[in-house]
Amino acid sequence: MSRFFMRSIVLVLLCAIVASCRAGADARPAAAFDVAAMRPVITAKNDQFTKAHITGDSAFLVNIFSPDARVLPPNSPAVIGRTAIAQLNTEYLKAGIVEFTEKSVALYGDENLLVDEGTYLVRSGKPVTVEEGKYLNIWKKDAGEWRLYSNMWNVSTPMAPTR
Repeated sequence: MSRFFMRSIVLVLLCAIVASCRAGADARPAAAFDVAAMRPVITAKNDQFTKAHITGDSAFLVNIFSPDARVLPPNSPAVIGRTAIAQLNTEYLKAGIVEFTEKSVALYGDENLLVDEGTYLVRSGKPVTVEEGKYLNIWKKDAGEWRLYSNMWNVSTPMAPTR
């Protein structure tokens, strides 16, 4: 091999090494997603969600969900999409909800999906019935807005023993 050829190979390798080092120096690590900073955002959304059930704000109860949302009510099939969710909400609003609170106990996820685990209390109907349970909400970033993608809950009342 000629000296020119060897020098050319060495020069190309050096250029490649320098370029890869420079690319690494320019690349900055992405800022870590701060789940804790999202807690007040999700808490406010939960507060709006529960208040809308008490005030009968059906428009809010449709728009808080992403277009491809899923609701997984207890002892029922999945309800998929805003139209079906609106019908489900209409049935729940007919019960006359007078109190609805949610308390988040865990929040985790990333910049696209957040999972909110918590407990809830609902008072509704005449005579007033009380339902306490737990929920799992998955929040999805949709056009820059956090919307409910999946909502599931169940009562904490133990099942009656079988004989």
